[in-house]
Amino acid sequence: MPHAPTLLPVLALVCNAFIWGTSWWPFRWLESQGLHPLWTTVAVHSLSVLIITLWRPRTVWHVLRHPTLWVLVLAAGVTNAAFNWGVVAGDVVRVVLLFYLMPLWAVFLARLLLNEPITPHGGVRVALALAGAVIVLWPPGGLRADNLPWPRSMPDWLGVIGGMAFALNNVMLRRETAHPPEARALAMFLGGVTVAASLATVLAVQGTVPWPPVPAWGWVVLAAALGLLFLTSNVALQYGAGRLPSNVTSVVMLTEVLFASVSAVWWGGGVITAQLVGGGLCIVAAAVLASMAPSPAH
Repeated sequence: MPHAPTLLPVLALVCNAFIWGTSWWPFRWLESQGLHPLWTTVAVHSLSVLIITLWRPRTVWHVLRHPTLWVLVLAAGVTNAAFNWGVVAGDVVRVVLLFYLMPLWAVFLARLLLNEPITPHGGVRVALALAGAVIVLWPPGGLRADNLPWPRSMPDWLGVIGGMAFALNNVMLRRETAHPPEARALAMFLGGVTVAASLATVLAVQGTVPWPPVPAWGWVVLAAALGLLFLTSNVALQYGAGRLPSNVTSVVMLTEVLFASVSAVWWGGGVITAQLVGGGLCIVAAAVLASMAPSPAH
């Protein structure tokens, strides 16, 4: 058991992972009420943007004055839009596992943006993550030239793209630690609003997704509650990650895969197969190995 100074930060990270791991269920219910997950993303993050702006009005100007935070806006926006849409449209377990290929992309992004060398340790992580992806995506009917282990559906692609964006988000958070926490939080929530709103508007004009329905108490209250939960999860993440070593944070955050898998099976959002278990073990092993990586020299 963690000792007292460590227990609360660990519980805060578990709280964050639980909220994200089970968020697919309210997103699906809201879709059943006519609110597409992209519009839900806009609604829930708008509340957080409003609260932070009222609490720290100067934070908005801080984000606008620093273009590097705009990258965080884009990365967080794509992460949220892709993940939220993916877990509504596809098998929750499969999408979450493809999302957690994040250590694979983080190796290359850290090299590009943080100038961290690609070490043998990093190479093993890449190999494990790729092996997990191949197992998860292994095509039914066997391997053929026209049937490769490649994302075959929109939810698959959303999981992969969301994981890429999440890796960029995490690398940018490490790179931009000089900015106050509220500025980084606002940048991430602004991304959730602007990217999802832009994509939803374009797709609604094309007739691909519906426009938001007329406000009704049922979905408005749930969307507001979900917004407060996501704000709570961000506070919990910043509290826990700021008080624990990064390797401990990385391992604890993997409980999201557990929460997503159990809730999906329990509530009918997905099916766990031997193929997903095998691929998931490789992907989780890559993430655990990432948490054991030695800190780069500065």
